[in-house]
Amino acid sequence: MAGNFEVAFSELKRVFAGHLSRLAVKKDTATEYSLNTLVPSPFPQHKGHPMWFASVRKGKAYVSFHLMPLYINPPLLRAVPPSLKKRMQGKTCFNFKAAPEPELLEDLLRLVEAAMNDWTAKKYV
Repeated sequence: MAGNFEVAFSELKRVFAGHLSRLAVKKDTATEYSLNTLVPSPFPQHKGHPMWFASVRKGKAYVSFHLMPLYINPPLLRAVPPSLKKRMQGKTCFNFKAAPEPELLEDLLRLVEAAMNDWTAKKYV
């Protein structure tokens, strides 16, 4: 199982590769990969700090993929394809026990692209 988690973690991290010029890597360890925005948040509760955009975390039972724009954008959340909805835990998290199939990776790439486009339009990134 540990080997499956390593591959899943690595594959899920790569989903963000095309957006790294517009995001900051906050944490990059063997068990967590977190990305923040580069610009200060417009929300007062963040006190001018960047917002958490996404992360990939290796846990005991699965590797989780978190995409925070889903939390504050109901239309984006409704656009999550059925293939990914089966893996959802809460509003922003998708769980994987092994490397995602190519189709799931494509779905994640499209979802991250839509999230980035949404946050770009709102000037959050």
